[in-house]
Amino acid sequence: MDLNLSDEQKLLRESAERFVAESYDADHRRKMANDPLGFSPLVWKQFAELGWLALPLPEEFGGLGGGAVEIGILMEAFGRGLVSEPYVATTVLGAALIARCGTTEQKQASLPKVADGSLKLAFAHSERAARFDLAKVTTSANKTSEGWRLAGSKIAVLDGHAADQVIVSAHIHDHRGPSGRIGLFLVQATTPGLVISDYPRLGGGRACNIELFDVHLPEDVLLGDGSDALPAIEWAVDRAMAALGAEAVGIMQTLLDTTLEYTKIRKQFGRPLSANQVIRHRLADMAMQVDEARSMALRAALKVDAAPIERAQAASGAKAKIGKCARFVGEQSIQLHGGMGVTEELEVGAYFKRLVAFDTLFGGSAHHYGRHAQLSRRAVSA
Repeated sequence: MDLNLSDEQKLLRESAERFVAESYDADHRRKMANDPLGFSPLVWKQFAELGWLALPLPEEFGGLGGGAVEIGILMEAFGRGLVSEPYVATTVLGAALIARCGTTEQKQASLPKVADGSLKLAFAHSERAARFDLAKVTTSANKTSEGWRLAGSKIAVLDGHAADQVIVSAHIHDHRGPSGRIGLFLVQATTPGLVISDYPRLGGGRACNIELFDVHLPEDVLLGDGSDALPAIEWAVDRAMAALGAEAVGIMQTLLDTTLEYTKIRKQFGRPLSANQVIRHRLADMAMQVDEARSMALRAALKVDAAPIERAQAASGAKAKIGKCARFVGEQSIQLHGGMGVTEELEVGAYFKRLVAFDTLFGGSAHHYGRHAQLSRRAVSA
């Protein structure tokens, strides 16, 4: 297998890294952290102009037909700058679910708007009692004569406060009672009965909790034909974990580069810190962890369209391993910066916070080690 980037992928990486380096600095990040929206609409418009919002979308609906590897290239660059725009929520999760589950009419109505930046999406699936079990959904969607009635609550919805439409997962109840199927419903953010409570995420960006109080919806909000959406949800979340893994790699690489530079200029007893053999060993360990994480993120991206068990194994393996690597690199970076590492003067702390947030999103390392083991047993028994 050729793991080298193509010429087009190299150009994408160079343009993304250049854009992030020019547009994201400490002042911009602090400004976004204090902004109620949490990101810049101007930068979002630039994402659309650069074609990044259209990158993974099907060509027949205004997209560029890119894959998970291209998303990973972008996300690694985003990690270097701690980008807070809702790219994962809108493009990696929301648009992907519409492209996979929606009817032709639903795709035509939504995907071109995602590509041009005029439509932002969010995916509301996690629930407080689920404990990262994607199949556990208590939010209900009752069939009525006019359409649907939704009731329930969702937590940790990425960028839900900024979304124009929210894709809500719910257990479908028809005239015979619970159907055992999970449906996806495309809900306008301004729908009466939908209450959004947003909060800042650790390390930048925002998320929200959503309450659905007897929300009445028309019949055509159901994505697709009403068949069980759980396989599509698992696919989309595995895809999102691969993208977030690439973002974590970008954050880790920045911490490594920053720490290496700091140990060259910081002197102790008249010598740079980097002249100390123990310090060099710790830097080498950090570099090794970054390379291992990058390999796992790439493997997860390459497996997003593989058979479900193989794809899920790659995604969980990457999430578990990258989470462990990220914590090691973050802690070493903080320690090697000494007391400065925990101050607001340096951005090392902000990068470390984003890595901590990554480790808990969609399940931490312990959860995914367990999931990987379960999948391995299923693969052997099959």
